[in-house]
Amino acid sequence: MAVLGGIIKGIIDMANVLVKSDNHIENQEKVLNDLLTTAKNTQFGKQYKFEEILKTPQLAVPFAKEVPYFDYDTMNKEWWFKLHEGQENVTWPNSPDYFALSSGTTGSESKRIPVTNEMLEAIRQSGIKQVLALKNFDLPSDFFEKEIMMLGSSTDLNQRKDDKEEGEISGITASNIPFWFKSYYKPGEDIAKIGDWDTRVQKIAEDAEKWDIGALSGIPSWIELMLQKVIAYHNLTNIHEIWPNLQVYTSGGVAFGPYEKSFKALLGKEVTVIDTYLASEGYIATQVRPETDAMQLNTNEGIYFEFVPFKPEYILSDGSLKDDAPSVGLKDVELNQDYVLIISTVSGLWRYLIGDTIEFTDVERAEIKITGRTKFFLNTVGSQLSVNKMDAGMKHLEEQFNTQITEYTICAKRHKDDEFYHTWYIGTDLKEDESLVAEKLDTFLKEANKNYKVARSKALEGVKVNIIPAAIFHSWSERNKKKGGQVKMERVMGSEKFTEWEAFVKEALKA
Repeated sequence: MAVLGGIIKGIIDMANVLVKSDNHIENQEKVLNDLLTTAKNTQFGKQYKFEEILKTPQLAVPFAKEVPYFDYDTMNKEWWFKLHEGQENVTWPNSPDYFALSSGTTGSESKRIPVTNEMLEAIRQSGIKQVLALKNFDLPSDFFEKEIMMLGSSTDLNQRKDDKEEGEISGITASNIPFWFKSYYKPGEDIAKIGDWDTRVQKIAEDAEKWDIGALSGIPSWIELMLQKVIAYHNLTNIHEIWPNLQVYTSGGVAFGPYEKSFKALLGKEVTVIDTYLASEGYIATQVRPETDAMQLNTNEGIYFEFVPFKPEYILSDGSLKDDAPSVGLKDVELNQDYVLIISTVSGLWRYLIGDTIEFTDVERAEIKITGRTKFFLNTVGSQLSVNKMDAGMKHLEEQFNTQITEYTICAKRHKDDEFYHTWYIGTDLKEDESLVAEKLDTFLKEANKNYKVARSKALEGVKVNIIPAAIFHSWSERNKKKGGQVKMERVMGSEKFTEWEAFVKEALKA
C-alpha cells in the first residue's frame, strides 16, 4: 500500500486548495518592483537610474525607455566582464556563486551566465509549482513513491580561480537539490558527477535494474539515446520491461513534438508528457494542466517578462533586436503573434534577449508555446520560415512516409547569382527517393505558410533533401564537445557553418 505516496498526494491536493489563482499581471508588477529595488545601488542600477524609475507610478514604461536591450555579447562586454575580474555589485548585489555555461546550439562557444542564490531559490520555487501542478494530471498515489531519473549535464562543476563554480544549469541545479529529494533522485550523485556523457549513460544502463523509475526528466534527444542504451544493454523490447512504473516524462529545452513518435516507440505503454522551459537564464515556464501542452510562465519567481513582436522590421539579420523595437508587457500581449522573449532576472540580467520566440495560447493563464529561435528563422527572399513550421513539416513527412525523424538542419544555399535552394539534412532511416521527400515537404510548406509560397514563386528555386542517419547529428554534437546536457541542434545554419557541416557529413558517411 502506497502510504507515503498517499500522504504526499494529499499534501499536494491541500496545497492546491490553499493556493489562490495567480494574477499574473500583478505578479509581474511586483517582480519588476522587487528587481529594481534590490538592484538600485548596483553599478547597473545607478547608471540606468533605477531609483528614479521607482518613483514613477508605472514602472514598466520608464524602465523600457531607460534601459536598452541586451544580448549576451553586449551584457558581457559592458558589464559581466567585471564579475570575472572580481568586482561586486555589478548588475546584482554582491557576486554570483555560479556561472551557467550555456550550451546553446552545437558549435557555439559557451557563454557564462551568472547564477545567483536568489535564482537558485526561484528555480526551486518554480519546481515546487510544477510538483503541485501534478494534482491536475490525476496520477495514482504510488507514483509519488517512485524514483525520478534526471538526465542533465554533469554535477561535477568546474572550480574557478575565484572560488566560483561553473557548469550547465542542469548540473548546477542538480548539485543543489534538497536533502529530502536525494533518495528519489537518480542516477544518484556518484553517476551524475561523471563528466563523459557516454560513460555516464553506460553506467546508467548497467544500474538500471536497481531502480524503480516513475518519471524521466531531460532534453528529448538525449533521453531517447539513454533509453535506447538501457534497452540494448538489457536486450529489451521497450523501456517498461525494466521500469514498469514509468508514468511521467518531463520534457524540456526544446519542443517535444518532433521527438514524439520516436520517443513513443521506446515505450511499452503510454506515459504522461509534461513540457517545461528551463533555460540557462532561469526557469521560464511549465505545463500545469493536461488539456494543453502549452506552458504557463512562472510570473512570480524572479523573472520579469517583456515581449517584442517578431516582425522583420524589428529584427536585424543576426537575430538581434533593433534599438527602437517596441516591447509590451503581459497585460498587452495578443494571441496568434510570435514574440521575441525578453527577461530581467534576480541573476542581474536586464532586458535580456534570451534568443527564443514564443506565442501565447491563453493570455489570461499566461500560457505559451516556444515557436523557435531568433537565429533559427529562415527569411531568405521573404520565405519567413520559423522553427515551428519546420517542425510541422517534419511531422508531415513522418505521417506521409510512416517514419521517424528526430533531427534535422537546413540552410538557404545560393546556387546562382540570386537563386536559392532550401537544403535540408534529415535524420531518419527512411529508404525513399530524396526528390519525392523534397516534393512532399515543399508542397506542405507552401500550404502551411503563404510567405513561403510567395518566395517559391520568386528567387527561392526549390527544396533539396538529404537523408542521413540520425547518429550523424549526435556525432556532430560530440565533435563539438556538446553531447548530452542542455545542447540543442542548430535547426538553421549560415552558409559558412553549413559548409563545415556538409564536409563533416561527407566524412561520416564514408566511415
